[in-house]
Amino acid sequence: MGREPAPGPGAAPPLLIACALGIEQFALRSGDRSGAPGPVTVVRTGMGPAHARRAVSRALGEEGWRDAAVIASGFCAGLAPGMHPGDLIVADETRGPDGTTACVGTELLVKALVRVVPGRTVHTGPLTGSDHVVRGPERAALRATGAIAVDMESAATLRTARETGGLPDGPDARPVAAVRVVVDAPEHELVRIGTVRGGISAFRVLRAVLPAFFEWHRSLLLPRR
Repeated sequence: MGREPAPGPGAAPPLLIACALGIEQFALRSGDRSGAPGPVTVVRTGMGPAHARRAVSRALGEEGWRDAAVIASGFCAGLAPGMHPGDLIVADETRGPDGTTACVGTELLVKALVRVVPGRTVHTGPLTGSDHVVRGPERAALRATGAIAVDMESAATLRTARETGGLPDGPDARPVAAVRVVVDAPEHELVRIGTVRGGISAFRVLRAVLPAFFEWHRSLLLPRR
């Protein structure tokens, strides 16, 4: 499934969903797309912040996609004890070496996810970035900073989205969000991502999240008060 046609003049801005892995892209593309309020594309960036920056910058540079709202999604490592594979992370901000990026519509996303993925725990808080897979003591050190989860692409994705074709902050900044599914947690640490034991559960959850993303997208089109 390729990228949908760009919107015509006067149409609502489209939605770009960025993920790193082929399995994440497959899950997101195979979900229920019937409620999309406009054009949607799922971009596979490749692993790591450098790949995320390049892919997102390139995608947002294409005609018709320059005003797209952006969601970073896929799998992540949970940092808090008691997290389980299949839990959801909705970031209120992402943290990376280039700074902190505030997310838009966090509460709305949480409420929508509770409805569309009933029975799954949704955690809200800072999502921190890393340039490598985090394990053991490093996980605890990141938790001590207040972060609730870590992945390698979200911070770079959202920072690049904010800095590409617009203001990085303020009322006219590009709407961005990050929603991740926990696939690895302190008591459920994976040896490597390819062995995803909790991945079946995480995959099913990721496949189910699109209606919540579309609800978030629709909310951006409503008049501001």
